[in-house]
Amino acid sequence: MTPLTRRLEVVGSAEEIEILRVAFATTDREYVNQHFGSARAFAIFSVGVESSRLLSVCEFSDQTEEDNEDRLPAKIEQLAGCAALYCRACGASAVRQLLAQGIQPVRVTDETSIEELLAALQEELRAGPSSWLAKAIQRQRLGPDVFDSMEAEGWDE
Repeated sequence: MTPLTRRLEVVGSAEEIEILRVAFATTDREYVNQHFGSARAFAIFSVGVESSRLLSVCEFSDQTEEDNEDRLPAKIEQLAGCAALYCRACGASAVRQLLAQGIQPVRVTDETSIEELLAALQEELRAGPSSWLAKAIQRQRLGPDVFDSMEAEGWDE
């Protein structure tokens, strides 16, 4: 059973080319204030050099701490296409599962402003992305299955 209770998509045209998508574990769409495993909602944003915009909000049903591990795959599925997930904390098992899907978990202090994090990402894109961000951008450009398809075609390191 999936913990997703609803997913709201923002309709509209993008005025700028999207460079990456990022998600925030949040209850209010203003601050990162949730642990990944027990997050009640994710706000997913499109980020470009000059602008960012809300793409969707995924809301989840109530759950107990014991339910968190079983619900991680369903939560990770909602983050498909995201380069990073900003959260208050993330357990070791969840980190491994996120990284396996090409999603970089980023731990921030409680009540960190989403607006400030988006501005910092945009500044980093303008100045030249850090190692993890450059890899995330490259993964998004190539797609998650690029290496599997290359291997199937006979490519080797």
